[in-house]
Amino acid sequence: VALYKSVPTRLLSRAWGRLNQVELPTWLRKPVYSLYIWTFGVNMKEAAVEDLHHYRNLSEFFRRKLKPQVRPVCCLHSVISPSDGKILNFGQVKNCEVEQVKGVTYSLESFLGPRVCTEELHFSQAPPGNSFQQQLVTKEGNELYHCVIYLAPGDYHCFHSPTDWRVSHRRHFPGSLMSVNPGVARWIKELFCHNERVVLTGDWKHGFFSLTAVGATNVGSIRIYFDQDLHTNSPCYSKGSYNDFSFISNNNKEGIPMRKGEHLGEFNLGSTIVLIFEAPKDFKFHLKAGQKIHFGEALGSL
Repeated sequence: VALYKSVPTRLLSRAWGRLNQVELPTWLRKPVYSLYIWTFGVNMKEAAVEDLHHYRNLSEFFRRKLKPQVRPVCCLHSVISPSDGKILNFGQVKNCEVEQVKGVTYSLESFLGPRVCTEELHFSQAPPGNSFQQQLVTKEGNELYHCVIYLAPGDYHCFHSPTDWRVSHRRHFPGSLMSVNPGVARWIKELFCHNERVVLTGDWKHGFFSLTAVGATNVGSIRIYFDQDLHTNSPCYSKGSYNDFSFISNNNKEGIPMRKGEHLGEFNLGSTIVLIFEAPKDFKFHLKAGQKIHFGEALGSL
């Protein structure tokens, strides 16, 4: 583990990013993309543009858009999958810890960072003696839930809003860029807390809601469409540092409203989405650990 952590994954990811943006000659595009499609099982019949010659470089191919009809958004359930991927873990948050894969946990506070100002999120002030987990729960009788979705290299790399909610705050942790493959996640404790990530927090009709995009090797580029000030995988950063940005201002007191299924952001390769949110005790997930899921399919409901 120590040897792996010493690998300059951020530098390698920036180099890979530049390589991905090199325009390929037209004659080379089909064989290169076909090899990728075969290796990672990409379904090009779902792509908005199936012609491989259309994609000028690997980066464009990774971020390909889908035909709208292939990912219908479920209207019956309150929370949908924000992306394609594999369900690594889900359930209630217990003892201020969340499982990245079965049996391997990480600290909720280390992952999200210190609690955002309560006034900014219109949350009631929790007693100072309460645990971090209890401070996030704003309504009596509610519980805190989590869901971890792993995006493989062959998956659709855009992610969407999982519900109707209001984004009030963004926290960016520069961090490492180690692989988030489930096999690696089993032997690196608190992997998600080490890696670069973008934490979006706000509220939905049941209270606190957050979506975190976790970077990985070759995924230094995390883009949030409404956040032009976000720049990920920069060459210099201080270990353990983070920077905050508030979407609430004098001119915009409501933050950024997001509708269920609305485009939210994208990765430049596969990575991980972590949802942590508050809901009543009768919230039920409609999932199985390890299952494949597509954007728009139900995660859970009341």
